[in-house]
Amino acid sequence: MIGIFGGTFDPVHIGHLRLATEVAETLGLSRVHLVPAAIPPHRGEPLLDRATRLDLVARSIADEPGFVLDDREHRRAGPSFTADTLDEFAAEFPGEPLVLMMGMDAFNGLPDWHEVERILAIAHIAVATRPGSEATGAAAKWLAERRVEPGELAGAPAGRIVPVTITRLDISATTLRALVEQGRSLRYLVPDPVSAYFASG
Repeated sequence: MIGIFGGTFDPVHIGHLRLATEVAETLGLSRVHLVPAAIPPHRGEPLLDRATRLDLVARSIADEPGFVLDDREHRRAGPSFTADTLDEFAAEFPGEPLVLMMGMDAFNGLPDWHEVERILAIAHIAVATRPGSEATGAAAKWLAERRVEPGELAGAPAGRIVPVTITRLDISATTLRALVEQGRSLRYLVPDPVSAYFASG
């Protein structure tokens, strides 16, 4: 099974990489593709430009053989819709189960995503959960209907949802951008290449 972890990564931080690591270990994924969004459809213009975000992700995962920087959304015109990205993965890796990785906040917003039924037809969903986080609304209904345990994920080609409890790390890109604006250090909150990038600026 291949993990797919998308996001703006503005900037990539320890919380992102720890989520990817713990979900991959729990589900026994062969590798994880980190897919920075070129034009995120659900938020404004990123702080960092495309090339910088790609470069910082690449350098941050350089020593992790199970992680792959995937720039396909930067090579594709238009908004970075996950359904389109999954179509490309399915064509590139026929017969390989795909697992879309996300946090609970993103999962709760999933019902509003572009062509969400196509997403569920192509991939499984791994939802990283922490104490106190819970599914709400339509997402909670999907979870109740489609939930499986980690060991059961390979029993269907797509459409299953598996919660994965991960270490609680209260780090957000929004908070990091605020620290940058205040001229404060990001050390120990982000990978060393990201900390060095902002320190040098």
